[in-house]
Amino acid sequence: MTKPSVYHQQGYTCAEAIIKSYNEEHNTNIPVSLGSGMGVGMTVGSLCGAVNAAAMVVGFIKGREDSSIPNEARSYSRELMTRVRAKYNTEICSELKRNKVSCGEIIDFSYEALNELLQG
Repeated sequence: MTKPSVYHQQGYTCAEAIIKSYNEEHNTNIPVSLGSGMGVGMTVGSLCGAVNAAAMVVGFIKGREDSSIPNEARSYSRELMTRVRAKYNTEICSELKRNKVSCGEIIDFSYEALNELLQG
């Protein structure tokens, strides 16, 4: 499996890289293009695309199709955000960059957290 930070180095956005690695490792078929608009904090330095894509994968795997079904994905997303905030004190792209967190670091951290959450 190729680490998402490697895909990022190849020109994929942080979000595309998360999705691409997840598909490769877990034999899913989540459209990589869903992450195309998420890079650089939704292009304006907002929510980190890697974190956003990890939450999107959570929704794909644990989400629901009907409002009568309990929404399990929310608790997984909350735990993802808790882990990111515990490590970096923010999930905002511009703040991560200001704090000298590299894209590769947050991409790989988000991916590892995603895998841990979904395996647990």
